[in-house]
Amino acid sequence: MNNNYLIMHGSFGNPFVNWFPWLRKEIENRDLECYTPDFPTGVGRQNYKNWSKLLKCYVEAGILNENTIIFADSIAPIFICKFLVENKIKVKRLVFVCGFNHYLGIDEEYDAVNESMYFDHLSEVKMYCKDIVCFYTDNDPYVKQEVEKEFADTITDKQIIISDGGHLNAESGYEEFKELLNYL
Repeated sequence: MNNNYLIMHGSFGNPFVNWFPWLRKEIENRDLECYTPDFPTGVGRQNYKNWSKLLKCYVEAGILNENTIIFADSIAPIFICKFLVENKIKVKRLVFVCGFNHYLGIDEEYDAVNESMYFDHLSEVKMYCKDIVCFYTDNDPYVKQEVEKEFADTITDKQIIISDGGHLNAESGYEEFKELLNYL
């Protein structure tokens, strides 16, 4: 069975911003299946329960499985870790961009939508995926580097620190993210 791909956006995001459309096109140009869920966002809508409900549709459709490679941005890495562990789902590879856990203080709205995603048993994700890569930067304006490093240290030794990359989003010049192609 061929690999398939999921690209997951972060808080207050959508599949049509940052490097997501570019990566989807790169994957589809290789005649591979790619899905970009449009998770509910905003205070009162973005939470673990609502995101899980949507992702369970991908499980039921047979899309999220042991041949799936997931690219997840910002809050999505901790969400997918929690989801995989709680639902006991194995995947082929996880590629995380600026992931973090238990981090409050970005601002009131981000804290409100992120808090339900946090997860006390992060290291257990290694039972559901053996190939995990974490990208983060030395100058993220939203999440401190030590918080992103702590997240990465808990789950993998495959860490790529990008100098002066900001939050690795369009605002930081990342409408393309060529380094991700190494993990298709």
